[in-house]
Amino acid sequence: MKLGSGARRRGEAIERTTADWLQARGLTFVDRNQHAKGGEIDLVMRDADTLVFIEVRHRADTRHGHPLETVNLAKQRRLIRAARFYLLRNGLSCACRFDVVGVVGTPPELEFTWVRAAFDAF
Repeated sequence: MKLGSGARRRGEAIERTTADWLQARGLTFVDRNQHAKGGEIDLVMRDADTLVFIEVRHRADTRHGHPLETVNLAKQRRLIRAARFYLLRNGLSCACRFDVVGVVGTPPELEFTWVRAAFDAF
């Protein structure tokens, strides 16, 4: 599904806000919106010596469930494939993990739920 320009701008703004929120909690920004065949990594950050691939999921409210619930097995596989491609493309061999941040609300009233090591590469 292609996002319209308004939805794309909102998504980018949520990702930027989430990156700032994570930096305030000790992570270091590396990259964002890294595309690979079949997947995209929203944020790439560092937590000490660990490279962290972060999926950001947003919903205005939780009427239809929390945004964290949308990271199913198929989505995890796409993220893992994209992360492997990112590591290969950049010649990296390092400790990695996959985090998910669920964001609920509309700016400036946002609530963040950060799940560290939400799933493993398999």
